[in-house]
Amino acid sequence: MRILLVEDESAIADTVLYALRAEGFEAVHCLTGGEALREAGRTPFDLAVLDVGLPDIGGFALCRELRRERDLPVIFLTAQNAEADRILGLEIGADDYVTKPFSPRELATRVRVVLRRAGGNGNGGSVAATEPEPGFAHDSEGKRIRYRGQALDLTRYEYGLLAALLQRPGAVLSRAQLMDRVWGDALDSGDRTVDTHIKTLRAKLREVDAEADPIRTHRGLGYSLDNG
Repeated sequence: MRILLVEDESAIADTVLYALRAEGFEAVHCLTGGEALREAGRTPFDLAVLDVGLPDIGGFALCRELRRERDLPVIFLTAQNAEADRILGLEIGADDYVTKPFSPRELATRVRVVLRRAGGNGNGGSVAATEPEPGFAHDSEGKRIRYRGQALDLTRYEYGLLAALLQRPGAVLSRAQLMDRVWGDALDSGDRTVDTHIKTLRAKLREVDAEADPIRTHRGLGYSLDNG
C-alpha cells in the first residue's frame, strides 16, 4: 500500500514516515500541496495523510484536487482544539482526523483501519487493481458506505435505506419496516417511496458493478440484501 504524507514540518514528517514504513507501508512525503499533486499525477496512492495547515494550497483544497480523478481515503492532521477544522474535514468526506500532537504509531494504526474499512487489505501488501473488492463496507459513524471499494454518493434516505438492509444481511424487511426505520414520522411518505429509493440505489450500485444486483425483491414481502 502506498501512502502519501503531506506535512510541511519535517520533524513531524520524519517520525510519521518511520512509523508507516515500520508497518510495511510504502510512504512518500511532500512538503507542499503542489508537490503532492505532481507526485499523485505520476503514480496512484492508496491513502493520503494531509496536514490542514499547508503553506500553499491547504489541506481541504488539496483533498478536493486529489479526489478529482479517483476516490482516495484521506486522514487529516489538525491543530489542537481546531474543532472547526475537524467539522469541515468530516463534511467534505474525511475518513479520519488526528489532532496534533499525536503518536506516530497511533496514526499508522489509523491508516491501517481506514484502509481496511475502505476495502484494502491494510497489511502493507498491494491489491491487484483489476480485482474488485467484495461486498459493502459501512462506516456508521461517518455515515458512509462503500461498495466494492468505491464510495457511494447517497442521499440521506438512500443511505438510511441501505444501512437498514446492511444491519440484517439476508433478512427480508417489509416496506413498512423500512419506512419505520428510515422515514420515521414522515407521514406523507408511502410504500412507493421505498420502491423509488430502491430503484435509485440499484442504479448507483450498477455504476460500480454492472453485473451485480445485491438488493433482492421478494414479491409481496419486501427486500433483502446480499452482502457477498
